Amino acid sequence: MSETMQLDEIINTSSNHPENLIPVLQQIQAKRHYLPEAALRSVARHFQIPLNQVFHVATFYNCFSLEPVGEHLVQVCLGTACHVRGAARVLDRLLRELKLPAPGTSQDFQFTVQPVRCVGCCALAPVVRVDSNTHSHLTQAKVRGLLKKYQRKEAVPATVVA
Repeated sequence: MSETMQLDEIINTSSNHPENLIPVLQQIQAKRHYLPEAALRSVARHFQIPLNQVFHVATFYNCFSLEPVGEHLVQVCLGTACHVRGAARVLDRLLRELKLPAPGTSQDFQFTVQPVRCVGCCALAPVVRVDSNTHSHLTQAKVRGLLKKYQRKEAVPATVVA
């Protein structure tokens, strides 16, 4: 099934009551990892509301992204406790491992790195969240292993038997 058909299915299986707007946007975000403009236009038509209202909702909540993001969202806590315990060094190592000059999305779209202010796990500092998983007491030395847990396994080429 094409991505357009999948998005249409998400939109059209919902009633067009306004209270369904956020759940529909969440489903699209979960499927595509961001909210493409074409999908927002389709949502506006489905709910019969102005496009600027859909954009307002999509930009108000920080769980939505209008730019393509990676398969895995890596949030590095830079709150006070994490900062004091070396979170900036962990962030720096993440960026080096992913060859990113600054927080953002890796070229292969596997990871998006974002610094955040606090994830509420101060006793576990420094903390990094990958998707919905919290990883505590991180050090620079643990970063490569953490990324390996989430990296796509490259397909092993099949060997030809003669």
